Amino acid sequence: MSGLLELYGVATKADESNWDDIIQRQMCPYLKRRCAKTRKSTPDLTIGACSVLYSRDNKRIMICPHRLLDRRQIFLDCLHLLTLHEPGNELHIVSEVAVPGGSVDYCLVSVRDQRVVDFVGMELQTLDTTGTVWPARQRFLQSKGIAVDSRDTDSAKSFGMNWKMTAKTILMQLNHKIHTFENVHKHLVLVVQNHLVDYMRREFQFEHIANARLGDSLHIHTYALNRGDDFSFRLGLSSRYSTDADGVARSLGLQADPNVALEHIIGLLEAKISSKTLFAL
Repeated sequence: MSGLLELYGVATKADESNWDDIIQRQMCPYLKRRCAKTRKSTPDLTIGACSVLYSRDNKRIMICPHRLLDRRQIFLDCLHLLTLHEPGNELHIVSEVAVPGGSVDYCLVSVRDQRVVDFVGMELQTLDTTGTVWPARQRFLQSKGIAVDSRDTDSAKSFGMNWKMTAKTILMQLNHKIHTFENVHKHLVLVVQNHLVDYMRREFQFEHIANARLGDSLHIHTYALNRGDDFSFRLGLSSRYSTDADGVARSLGLQADPNVALEHIIGLLEAKISSKTLFAL
């Protein structure tokens, strides 16, 4: 049976007796604030589900993109793509940067004297579910002696993995954005779980997407959810691939031709950098 692996960043099989307090606080350890995923029907309640065990494939699946922020490792793994970065420069992490075709989740930015020297765009993607994980969440809490609405534990309600739509959506988004980064000679990185990329390699035209090369504009960093101590889980880099704008279009058979001046993106980044965006472990 499919079920929760992590709730509010805590492994559900961990030796944790304080679940009532965890549920009351609703804190995301990766965002370091209240969980951002709320119930549509009850906006004051957060879901808190980070990852699940999907029984059909017996795979540990991350379903919240914030889970990828574990130890901020994904940013360290992009440092080599800041080709103009030098010792002494500050590192900043800027979120939600607008580019043609939408926005990128994060930019890792090299800054000297409050001026942007270089940047790498980063898109985070985890698997979307079909159905809701709420009944599984509530059944887990019930097993820990926490009172829940019995209607929420209906065993007939289950969730699945939306492999196809998730994969197609992110590829289409990349297709619209990668031209922008390629035109300004910068890198865009897709941060994704290994299981999703395995699916994409099977179902889409991925034969031309090979091991990472610094000269390619699009890099794909895949991460596994590895077992740690005391039933906990730890994010680990699994593999790296790369391609260019033509390669993304080839995967989908689509094309996009956005163009934007380098100065425009730099202006957006410089307007957002501050002491709050300064990179710190």
